[in-house]
Amino acid sequence: MYKIRKLLICSAFATVAGYAMADEQVIKEPGNTYKTYLPSSVRAEGGTTGYGGAFTWDVNPIVGVTLGYNGGNVSWSDNLKVNGSKYDLDMNNNNVYLNAEIHPWGNSQGMWAKSAYVAAGAAYLDNDYDITRNVSNGRNFSVNNTDFNATSDVKMNGKLSYKNDIAPYVGLGLRPMFSDHWGMFSEVGAYYVGNPSVNLNSTGTATNGNGVNLNDAVAAEENKIASSEKYKWMPSAKVGVVYKF
Repeated sequence: MYKIRKLLICSAFATVAGYAMADEQVIKEPGNTYKTYLPSSVRAEGGTTGYGGAFTWDVNPIVGVTLGYNGGNVSWSDNLKVNGSKYDLDMNNNNVYLNAEIHPWGNSQGMWAKSAYVAAGAAYLDNDYDITRNVSNGRNFSVNNTDFNATSDVKMNGKLSYKNDIAPYVGLGLRPMFSDHWGMFSEVGAYYVGNPSVNLNSTGTATNGNGVNLNDAVAAEENKIASSEKYKWMPSAKVGVVYKF
């Protein structure tokens, strides 16, 4: 799997580099007249991987190259689901990415058609996630598909991290321009990150009719996160505002 991942990363960077070396003149057509323009734009963006911005160079109407950064803290309730359990995530993001954006219908006259693109690239990820789940005394809850009753306040918390990692990325996006200079941007995709490092612990007491220990159930969920194929992909969704020069 490591060799496959290296191949994906090398392919992504080769794609970006290849397109960046193209030198085709970029033009646009407002009405029935043509004029040249500086083929670049900046954007402010925010989403599941934090907030930040990016710079895009439109090599030609079909291809753009984007360098961007996302960072900061983002909190999500019940975002991590493991064997029936729901954990809150407090995400500390630090991501630098480089993508090629391929517009299959870049020469189309329709605004929405030419704004659609496929993104392929890679990112440097240095993310830490705090995992938290709280259960009040007397409540019934499930851990690792096992039912428990809390005999005191129970807290399950820990950390999940993708550290110092280069990850390949694929995504789909829209970048419509509503005037010569202003537009919007939205994109969904996923990074192939491999399994994260996970540490999950519990405090408090709970009973189970089958004699299952709460700490053992929490350890099983920790192992599930650290080994499941599902968590090898980190989803990304973001929106933003674009200014074209």
